[in-house]
Amino acid sequence: MIITRSPRSLDDPGLYQHYLDLVGDGDEFGATELAHALLDDGVPAQRIMVDLIGGTQARVGELWAANEWSVAREHAATAVNERVLAALAVGLSAPPRRGRITLACVDGEWHGLPARILGELLKMDGWRVDFLGASVPGPHLITHLHQTGPDAVALSCMIPTRLPRAHAAITACRAAGVPVIAGGRGMGPGGRYAERLGADAWAGSAEEAVARLGGDWPPPLAPEFPTEFLGDEEYSHLVRSRPQLIDTAMHRLAAVVPAVQHYDEQQLEATREDFGHIADFLAASLYLTEPHIFQDFTAWTAQVLAARRVPVSALRAGLRLVRDQLIDFPAATATLDLALADLPAS
Repeated sequence: MIITRSPRSLDDPGLYQHYLDLVGDGDEFGATELAHALLDDGVPAQRIMVDLIGGTQARVGELWAANEWSVAREHAATAVNERVLAALAVGLSAPPRRGRITLACVDGEWHGLPARILGELLKMDGWRVDFLGASVPGPHLITHLHQTGPDAVALSCMIPTRLPRAHAAITACRAAGVPVIAGGRGMGPGGRYAERLGADAWAGSAEEAVARLGGDWPPPLAPEFPTEFLGDEEYSHLVRSRPQLIDTAMHRLAAVVPAVQHYDEQQLEATREDFGHIADFLAASLYLTEPHIFQDFTAWTAQVLAARRVPVSALRAGLRLVRDQLIDFPAATATLDLALADLPAS
């Protein structure tokens, strides 16, 4: 695609739509050309990365949730965004003068673009960055720390179901003597879960993380937060019984939702995955004793299903099938009851 008029700023909403159209069409060349044209016009690279690329990626997720884009199109657009970011970053890194950062996504966390954006901003600010990528197993992360001796670990967690693994990673990093700055939506409003999991600092955005790391770092070592409430008996039971819970729910579902009897293999597999998400978000809620984690998930799921013309009654039935198997666990049933009460009537 040839841009006939060089864009001058990010103030024009039409520019965001144009860029979204490019990545949605898989036009890597056009999207990269647009980003470079902005850079040539004097738009700071940080703004292009955070506002245009990051903002567009958030919009891509919204379009998938609204059933306007397929999973395939969402993945293709994400790949284009990653390539544009990489092309834009060429030659922008500053000489390392601050120290060394290990940057990683929590084990099981596959949303790597926000962390990639942070990595490029950190390099522009003079950090040497080891970006380990998405879904980094905890033992591999710790091995890397012992091999490289970084000044800090930046850990990204976008989905609350990964919080137990984030806790394990944070604990291991601190045991290795490396402070941790945590980020990502999965850390909760205001990053309140980050502190409870023992992180030394939290940042709500990539730019906030750069500012925090560029200030008085490392901060005074965070106190050890009492963790005896984490991973209690209910949480442990739910994690151990997850396969059986899903199998039983699937077996009973056809009796309460007759349409399931006519599902094809793809629909059945998607339904099984949905039960898995229910179990995982419920486990995260129990791990932190935070019912809102599960309530937010079920409210969002109801919207996603509605966009796909799946009635909320199906979600309600699924939650009750899970609840019926956990009647001996008061925290789990109370959390499910709160979520059920929050769902729309129809």
